[in-house]
Amino acid sequence: MLKLSQAIVAWTPAEKIALRDPLTLLQAGWTDIVGAEVAANSAPVRVADGTLVVVTRSSAWSHQLSFLADRVLAAVGARLPAAAVERLRFRVGVLPKRCAPRVAASPGNPVRLLSEPLPTASAQEALAQFARHVEAATRSKRSAGWKACDTCGALIDSSQKASCAACDAARSEGRGLATARLLFEAPWLGFSGTAALVDGLSEKEYERIRSRLLKRWWGMLERARVAKQLSRNGRERHVASSYVLLRSKIPPEEIMPATVRNVLGDELHELLYANSPLQMASGASRQNERKG
Repeated sequence: MLKLSQAIVAWTPAEKIALRDPLTLLQAGWTDIVGAEVAANSAPVRVADGTLVVVTRSSAWSHQLSFLADRVLAAVGARLPAAAVERLRFRVGVLPKRCAPRVAASPGNPVRLLSEPLPTASAQEALAQFARHVEAATRSKRSAGWKACDTCGALIDSSQKASCAACDAARSEGRGLATARLLFEAPWLGFSGTAALVDGLSEKEYERIRSRLLKRWWGMLERARVAKQLSRNGRERHVASSYVLLRSKIPPEEIMPATVRNVLGDELHELLYANSPLQMASGASRQNERKG
């Protein structure tokens, strides 16, 4: 079997795991940023070159929001300074569907709930109401001891960790993607080698990702075995190499043809490596065993 290192192009890990893009965080916290009524009639859809594009329900909303762009921009900057939004652009369009926000109970340092917004006759009244509620909510949270998330700057309950739930989820997602990539491209690293390249990775999380990948890869290999053919790009061979190393936990330089056959089974082994150097080496090994 060819060494896996010969089949892998040089891979350079990123210095840090990339967090979820600012737009996702803005969309998740849009109601907190602009208030429920404004959020029901607008939505952030793109962040590019320092510009936040906001879709509104009507030209009237776009018109009114444009007058108060500085106030909305200040609210966005206070909530998510890392997004580096410098300007706003409003356009009329179809608002994306959003799930109703869930309100989490906070046993410690409760924050006084603001009264429900009164019905407003115009967008301008709604925005003025939104500004008052944002200021009041911020003061209430700070007086209750809430602190800023160390990543996005959002206010969080002092009983929580240093970062908000959205940033924690983004970090977890980043660790999962980075770990899965390493398990495919360098499965011989094991937990210690992988953890050295993925910040915050625990052994329990590593094993969970490893088990999930092994199950997924075996499903792909089984489909090829049942169909008795490989994909046009032969990706099953690359998957099989990583699968054998990850399943057996044997260093690549110690992998023998018999090991590969034992892990994959005869039928799948023949399909993957027929007429390949690995197959010929395996055949020669079997002949030598018979002569012996």
